[in-house]
Amino acid sequence: MRKISLRKLIPAAGVTAVLLAGAPPASANTPDLHHEDHNTEIIQMVAKQTQTASIDVGKKGHSLGDQLVIAEDLYQNGKRIGDHSVVCTYVHTSPDALQCLGTFALPKGQIAGQALLHLPAASAVDVAITGGSGTYSGAGGYVHTVPAGTTERHLTFHLTQ
Repeated sequence: MRKISLRKLIPAAGVTAVLLAGAPPASANTPDLHHEDHNTEIIQMVAKQTQTASIDVGKKGHSLGDQLVIAEDLYQNGKRIGDHSVVCTYVHTSPDALQCLGTFALPKGQIAGQALLHLPAASAVDVAITGGSGTYSGAGGYVHTVPAGTTERHLTFHLTQ
């Protein structure tokens, strides 16, 4: 199986993509598509990668169904406040596209996110918020992700409930 470095998913300067990276995915930052209203809560944090693995399933070598698994710790004001995990599955090769599903575990509940990412990665990616639990039950909106190096990302949650 072809090893994928996070650097390819989250290129350095002028890059982002969570572990979710795409170029130019429908989820890429497009200001005209974002509408903020009075019910939007903005939360900012930093994600620092702690583990990653590439999993070869099915046909030997890079193929449909292979997975990329990533774990991160989440920080606010320098304090660890939670964690994030994501599993991306290759749904297309040459060019590569990944379907990514992730969960942000925070003190007041969890937030679920999803994105279809195209490689090479875009400089910024917006991940759809597809739901949540606890305080975030019924959450919607998106998470804007911007890389800050090869293993760190800045996240801005635009939560609607």
